[in-house]
Amino acid sequence: MRYAYAITSALLLGGATATLALQPSGAQVAQNEPGAIQAVSPKPGAPMSFADMVARLQPAVVNISTKQTIVQKQQANPFAGTPFGDLFGGMGGGGQGGAPVKREGASLGSGFLISPDGYVVTNNHVISPGAQGATVDSITVTLSDKKEYVAKVVGKDQESDLALLKIDAANLPFVKFGDSNGARVGDWVVAIGEPFGLGGTVTAGIVSAINRVTGQGGAYDRFIQTDASINQGNSGGPMFDLNGNVIGVNSQIFSQSGGNIGIGFAIPAAVAKPIIATFMKGGTIERGYIGVQLQPGGTINEDTAAALGIAKNQGELINDVTAGGPAAKAGVRAGDVVTKVNGQVVTVDQSLSYLVSNVKPGQTARLDILRNGKPVVANVVVVPRPSADKLAATLGGDAQGFGTDDGDDGDDATTAAPTAGAVLGIGVQPLTPAIAQAVGVEASTQGVVIAVVAQTSDAFGKLKRGDVIMSVNGSPVRTAADLQNAVNTAKTAGRPQVLLQVKRGRSPAQFLPVKIK
Repeated sequence: MRYAYAITSALLLGGATATLALQPSGAQVAQNEPGAIQAVSPKPGAPMSFADMVARLQPAVVNISTKQTIVQKQQANPFAGTPFGDLFGGMGGGGQGGAPVKREGASLGSGFLISPDGYVVTNNHVISPGAQGATVDSITVTLSDKKEYVAKVVGKDQESDLALLKIDAANLPFVKFGDSNGARVGDWVVAIGEPFGLGGTVTAGIVSAINRVTGQGGAYDRFIQTDASINQGNSGGPMFDLNGNVIGVNSQIFSQSGGNIGIGFAIPAAVAKPIIATFMKGGTIERGYIGVQLQPGGTINEDTAAALGIAKNQGELINDVTAGGPAAKAGVRAGDVVTKVNGQVVTVDQSLSYLVSNVKPGQTARLDILRNGKPVVANVVVVPRPSADKLAATLGGDAQGFGTDDGDDGDDATTAAPTAGAVLGIGVQPLTPAIAQAVGVEASTQGVVIAVVAQTSDAFGKLKRGDVIMSVNGSPVRTAADLQNAVNTAKTAGRPQVLLQVKRGRSPAQFLPVKIK
């Protein structure tokens, strides 16, 4: 379970605890209106309680459920055409399977009311199809008093994982967004949600980290991390501070089992509030895009830095540039290391993807680049970011197909000394059209193809037979001599490694650092 709901409470020092004073109301106000909830000191030694606070806030937290239709292909009948074929007719009459079958599906999550007339905030994934071939037929919002309402989608956004729903009701309890920028590590927060389909459940913990980067990239890879218990079904619920302010929308968990292990993430209110406000005005969300693919792993690691002769954790490496895209038009190349965007330094916590995504489409992003160790500037006109589906279609192929070799193929490594590129522990040969077809790369690919990898080399486990080396430290490679000359240049410069641009099948090319013997 990737997503979940989280909330925490407030840090107390010197044994102080908190109770809540409820102020009477005339006209309807938010459940967390300033003054409605405030912390006061209890008697010395008394335990802290969130009971009054929860009683005030819980009516604004809702359960969200969907009904879905899932269309699946039938499994082919393995006995078709045999005397036993009629016994398994339900599996489809032929080798290709029978007609698609439909089944019902459902999902559960949490949300919270932000207005008395029925606007509800939740996660986009809570109201989205839960499986391939699924469609969402209806969305139901259930209040704490068990009243149910059919909801319509006002706006949703996959990138930020936020959605705004509307139910037809009036005089509802609601809460307001607070200021998440004031949250500090160690502050207590409180969560109210619907884990595992149970009724309203309250958990508490502290803010474990702020501006946490999870590695997803994009404009919204900034989360409040908490150790509050987070489980399936908590997604979309609010994270409250001790004054009852919504400082986050719980959206993700880090877990191998799908259950709580004390690492949960919430979308900060500072991010969610303007997006929700845009939805309420009928607007759409636009983000910046320049058309590049980044090297997996984030900022420059130690091995890549050694190959390039630069400091580690300095900028991010461009893995590929989309042909005809904004970056390509501005002269950005694969192998460039982008160190700044509009003067802002690219770091682990402030990624290139994050900085570019937050540049308004139509504006120019100045990229400070290191190319072959020399500074270069590219001014890129930012365009609106395509949808996630369009981006996936643009990437094509198997985006995850380029990995390290496990050495078990039996035909891609040898203990014999390679005849070319020996200082890297590899042997190469020219890439002919016939070989390109055999190894599965595009006909336009240029480089040398790896014929052998020595088991005693650093290349073993990183490269395999059939990989195509396109460049070394930014220098194009077309022959074994080109490879050797580029490696010799790196050795003369005192570099212990070289950075190879490698193509494997139809997967995007990647840059791999390999040690020189």
